[in-house]
Amino acid sequence: MADPLVLQLEQLRVLYPGADTPTLNNFSLSLAAGERLALVGPSGCGKSTVARAVLQLLPPGSSCSGELRLCGEDPRRLKRSALRRLRGEAVGLVFQDPMTRLNPLMSIGEHLADTLSEHRPGWERRQIHERAESLLQRVGISRDRYSSYPHEFSGGMRQRLAIALAMALKPALVIADEPTTSLDVAVAGQVMAELCELCGETGSALLLISHDLAMAGRWCQQIAVLDRGALVEQAQATRLLTAPQSDLAKRLVGAARAREGSTTPPPANAAPLLELQELRCWHPLPGLPWQRRWYRAVDGVSLQLRHGETIGVVGASGCGKSTLCRALMGLAPMRGGSVVLKGQNLMQLRGEALQKARRRIQMVFQDPLACLNPAMRVGEAIADPLLIHGLASPAAARERARELLSAVGLNPPEAFENRLPRQLSGGQQQRVAIARALVLDPQVLLCDESVSMLDAEVQAEVLQLLRDLQEKLGLGLIFVTHDLSVASGFCQRVIVLDGGRIVEEGPGDQLLSHPQAAITRTLVEACPRLPAAAAA
Repeated sequence: MADPLVLQLEQLRVLYPGADTPTLNNFSLSLAAGERLALVGPSGCGKSTVARAVLQLLPPGSSCSGELRLCGEDPRRLKRSALRRLRGEAVGLVFQDPMTRLNPLMSIGEHLADTLSEHRPGWERRQIHERAESLLQRVGISRDRYSSYPHEFSGGMRQRLAIALAMALKPALVIADEPTTSLDVAVAGQVMAELCELCGETGSALLLISHDLAMAGRWCQQIAVLDRGALVEQAQATRLLTAPQSDLAKRLVGAARAREGSTTPPPANAAPLLELQELRCWHPLPGLPWQRRWYRAVDGVSLQLRHGETIGVVGASGCGKSTLCRALMGLAPMRGGSVVLKGQNLMQLRGEALQKARRRIQMVFQDPLACLNPAMRVGEAIADPLLIHGLASPAAARERARELLSAVGLNPPEAFENRLPRQLSGGQQQRVAIARALVLDPQVLLCDESVSMLDAEVQAEVLQLLRDLQEKLGLGLIFVTHDLSVASGFCQRVIVLDGGRIVEEGPGDQLLSHPQAAITRTLVEACPRLPAAAAA
């Protein structure tokens, strides 16, 4: 007897208010209890809209037609109270950004207790507390953090909490929308292992929405490829990754393989650009004044970056990667050591001299929407730093913004400069963020997980753009990533951080094939790779 269908979509069509074309167009998909299916496709193809349609979280005024059944019920026909019950108990939802579900005023434990008490009114307080602590431990969070708040957690730890919330009620269906984007490969592997274990324990189906083909193939039995709202291919995961049939699947798999196998020659006879010596970034921990304790986020890091060189920085969540970038940007206090940029020690500069020197170091963040004002048009956002620093007139700044839009491949610039960030695709948003980082003519570019949220094709485009800009402008890049395959192909050298210290460094392919440090071996073992391609 076949397993009952948990999710059934037939000829589903979703049209957003004001849109001319449907985001989902005659889309059909079904999931039985215990099945694990990955939904992949380029940015803007409609992947996340599938999840929103299933839970009826579409914007007001949207049109949703066709057959839609979740655990045998059509959520469109339910009253508000019944729909809330179905959402809460039948589906565990994990968003890409965990802060969309977390209340900054509630502690970690309160989040879990609130969910459990709402849907398990017969449980005693002790039962709820024990279940909440058990869930935290399953996703790698110590029970000692029960009373902590979301802002006290790293992005990876917040995502683990979001996954614990999704697992809390043992739902029939888990929808995970890019659940590991902000996690290092080791933690991502643990998280996905927990999700798959949940499916095995409860017979839950898993719908994984992802741009990472290797991860999809590792954790799901089936892969479905979505293009412009329509399903273009669905097959057993290994078959699709080794012998794709549709044009889009071939392009996505090809881009992923090119990323894993690419190499970058080191710069020849390049002069030192940035030197760090025993850099320390310590944060005070709560406690009595006479018992001062420190969290050593970065603890004695030394490295040298040359003109035209790219250094990859990898490590587990909380190892100090992002703190290192924030310290170089002046956004985190440095407690010791030195940062020398072209012969100037930034830690000895003050006032206008420091401000001028810091303009030479700029950053490209993981989420471009986090660094772009949603109410500011693209051209204004790029020109704004020039006006803030008094480096150009409004007319000259506007013209410089157009030049940079063209430089990052957004042509013609006049077609993009008046758009708002949310009117662009994810890849276009990241190109705008790169243009904004370049407007002050930096010499060092810090890329903090700057391609981790992009699909394979767009990742390849943005990485090639960074290479081209680096060659043209002589930039030094510090490239923070949790993806060792990206680091090994894009960076001349890779350093591995653990506990705020460098524990291993060398060429990326060497670290992948012969890791020495324990954390490097863990990261390499957890790094998903595509299966070997089928013979032609």
